[in-house]
Amino acid sequence: MQIKRFIFIVLLSLYAQWAWATLPIQYWQTASGARVYFVENHDLPILDISVEFAAGSGMDSANQSGRASLVQHMLSLGAGGLTEDQIATALADVGAQLKNHFDRDRAGIALRTLSSERERKQALDILARVIQHPEFPQEVVLREKARIIASIKESSTKPDYIGDRELMKMLYGDHPYGFNEMGEIEPLNRLQRADLLTFYRSYYVAKNAVIAIMGDITRLEAAALSESLTGNLPADGAKTGIAPVSIPAAGIKRIPHPATQSHIQLAYPGLRRSDPDYFPLLVGNHILGGGGFVSRLMEEIRQKRGLAYSVYSFFSPYQEQGPFQIGLQTKKEQSEEALALTHKVLKDFVAQGPTEDELTAAKQNIIGGFPLRIDSNSKILGFLSVIGFYRLPLTYLTDYLEAVEAVTTEQIRQAFQRRIQPDGMVTVIVGAIE
Repeated sequence: MQIKRFIFIVLLSLYAQWAWATLPIQYWQTASGARVYFVENHDLPILDISVEFAAGSGMDSANQSGRASLVQHMLSLGAGGLTEDQIATALADVGAQLKNHFDRDRAGIALRTLSSERERKQALDILARVIQHPEFPQEVVLREKARIIASIKESSTKPDYIGDRELMKMLYGDHPYGFNEMGEIEPLNRLQRADLLTFYRSYYVAKNAVIAIMGDITRLEAAALSESLTGNLPADGAKTGIAPVSIPAAGIKRIPHPATQSHIQLAYPGLRRSDPDYFPLLVGNHILGGGGFVSRLMEEIRQKRGLAYSVYSFFSPYQEQGPFQIGLQTKKEQSEEALALTHKVLKDFVAQGPTEDELTAAKQNIIGGFPLRIDSNSKILGFLSVIGFYRLPLTYLTDYLEAVEAVTTEQIRQAFQRRIQPDGMVTVIVGAIE
């Protein structure tokens, strides 16, 4: 056991040194106030860039639910004098790709392009237009509203969608984190092009922008392109703070559905991205339900009793308390038994914490798998965006490994007791027996 631990510590040290040595993150601000995070890497002739704003669904209001998502979706559907077809053709001509990112806190767009001069110049011109000069063409707004509403109607028949929507309503009430990210049908129907322009001008501003750059350019080139991407954005806009999350009233909602199985979801307000309990909860959840077949929930509910094919738990950290969730599917006639056992496993874990053997195995899994989380430019870009948006230290990747190794069983037990109240969970069963 001592030899294994020694090898584990050596590997941890090597991983930490490797992560920091190969990912020297450079930081600066543009003249307009945007924050830039850059990793220079010339191994491949590829450049990855993302530009994100504090413009997620947390900036929505109940009577304009879906506005933030629609604005983000519309950015590349007509911008800077180009139609959506012209934008798509220009990107395809140089083999570049645009991808959207949207959640409760963040909204943004990422570009992948070859780093050679012609390809890079053309792709960056498109990105600059999309970010700084979206046009929100009226006919496209109407078309996309209709498409999204049709998608919501279709999804509203599916048990997972029904369960997640009801769960978030129970968990967050009127807080913006409880809004459906796609929006609701009636507010979407009311949205006008002017509403989208107002939102864009309020939240897509330089002071809210976080630029992440990874790849085959120099610091000087990265600085120049950062200025070109944000120089025409307004410098200031609306406040972007998220209201604190309240603890909800515990409860269970049983929703009949013709599905052959019951879909069970439980939730409780979890943690902020900056929470000091972040790493004890991260490691603890890996043991509880985030570690696949080696997790407590999987062992007790599937392996020993065959009540579900899969069961999982996870934290979604945001600027304010994102959800801690547990989910499983089971036969309708077993739903109450499975729910009761899930509660018991969670209660026991919160009361007693993990064993030392569980902790050692979890650390080995998390640290051993960490290099796979930064083995591509796009994955590194994702980390840079998170580091920048939530203002995490530039040493975050090194700190991550060291923080995981430092977690103790007692820290996990105390963190779960501080953050999670099993009797206070909200629960939704879609496909409950009538």
